[in-house]
Amino acid sequence: MNGNREAAIDMDTHGIQRSDAQQEQSDSSAEKNPVVVDNTSIRSRPGSANRAKTALERVKHTFWTFGKFVGPGFMISVAYIDPGNYATDIAAGASYQYKLLFIVLLSNLFAILLQSLAIQLGTVTGLDLASACRAYLPRWLNYLLYGLAEVAIIATDMAEVVGTAIALNLLIPKLPLVAGCALSILDVMAILIFYRPDGSMKGLRLFEMFVCLLVLGVVICFCIELSMISGSVGEVFRGYVPSSSLVESQALYQACGILGATVMPHSLYLGSGIVQPRLREFDTKHGLIPEEPATSASSATNDEYLDKGIYIPSQAAIKHSLKYSITELALALFTFALFVNSAILIVAGASLYQNPDALEADIFGIHDLLAKSISPAVGTIFALALLLSGVSAGIVCTIAGQLVSEGAIKWKLKPWLRRLITRSISITPSIIIAGAVGRSGLNTALTASQVVLSSVLPFVTLPLIYFTSRSRYMTVLPGMARYYNEDDDRGRPGANSAAGINMANPWYIIVLGILVWLVITVMNVANLVLLGLGKSG
Repeated sequence: MNGNREAAIDMDTHGIQRSDAQQEQSDSSAEKNPVVVDNTSIRSRPGSANRAKTALERVKHTFWTFGKFVGPGFMISVAYIDPGNYATDIAAGASYQYKLLFIVLLSNLFAILLQSLAIQLGTVTGLDLASACRAYLPRWLNYLLYGLAEVAIIATDMAEVVGTAIALNLLIPKLPLVAGCALSILDVMAILIFYRPDGSMKGLRLFEMFVCLLVLGVVICFCIELSMISGSVGEVFRGYVPSSSLVESQALYQACGILGATVMPHSLYLGSGIVQPRLREFDTKHGLIPEEPATSASSATNDEYLDKGIYIPSQAAIKHSLKYSITELALALFTFALFVNSAILIVAGASLYQNPDALEADIFGIHDLLAKSISPAVGTIFALALLLSGVSAGIVCTIAGQLVSEGAIKWKLKPWLRRLITRSISITPSIIIAGAVGRSGLNTALTASQVVLSSVLPFVTLPLIYFTSRSRYMTVLPGMARYYNEDDDRGRPGANSAAGINMANPWYIIVLGILVWLVITVMNVANLVLLGLGKSG
């Protein structure tokens, strides 16, 4: 027992540490309750009581540690409740009532798998998906994937701008659509003020809590809407079971739309890039991080920092963080994202099913139909939920755009200017469409953005599955964290794999990932074919 006092910090395999104060408290407790084995008396507490206390402390520690990881999963889930989901889920509910809830559930399961792989890539290698493409793929292929990623981000950002503009116009009818598009740039200003990924964890967690509040606001809006509709609970739950309606051409088209609107390309870049701050926090706390090759304290030196070296977490940080990050992500997607997408479809199915006007209506028309068929308050709540979704999704999409440009081509611009350019590219066509065409043009732009995302998704998911399935890239070296300099291949993640621990996907995850990729690819191709043949209606 006294030997334990010699260590200042005793760390277990999961990175859990015990300080000297805890060791001394344990020793003093043992002195007050000595165990005397002399066949006459045992003056210690009963073993069952000690085990119960230990189990309770372990559970308390687990929940406390998990609480520190809450945040990134909510930011990722925002991508799954963006304005593009409203159009697809409402069309599905109006056409097939609750029968396409199975596709919503299936899309969420696909998303959990792919986002878990993104977290795994970012945690094990220390690289986001765009940086991994630059580090491991031929230059021409990296540039091709970067171009597709930028197209996807601009299309996604356009959907957020359009959704925000429509929501503002519904809430404030006198506000022109052009002004609504211009006002959507305000969320970029919020990012510039509060989002500092290389700053303090306290500031980063406050920003994540702000995004969490936006997500909770959307959830509350749909909770209120669900309480105001009438329908059979049994029919709703039967919708999560596959039905024969899924093989119809219109149902297949709408199922492809739900999948394309749910699994978003930019969310994979985001998921692989926002896990590093907690890994760095762990390594810093436990003295496992070497001296930084360049300071990253300010935005002005961020590009210099990227040139000097890339942080690669220690083995202890990876083991400690990976399970918490994936668990938090799965809970966020399987609760909030699944709930919101299901709620949109359920509200539409309960109020708009078999309504011929709903099948051809855009978001403006859906708002009016909800207000007439249920109550004006439902229309207002719908518009408020759309606004919160657009603002929150626009924030995380802009962050993803920064990750892609920094990772793929090391775009040498200051972060605030890079974010401003990303949003300006998407705002400009939205303003032109809103001014020249009006409502119908914005709805067409929203639909077109989802088609673009469907086309890009297979190209983004394939490298992710490839990287996480190869031990060459997913091998962790023991010891401290380190910095990888791109000019020195010896420091590259996965180098010297014979001396490390293989954390690549097991064979069944590889098979499952390939099957998911094939399903996504086939459904997106079918989506484009049906759209071209005019079978969507």
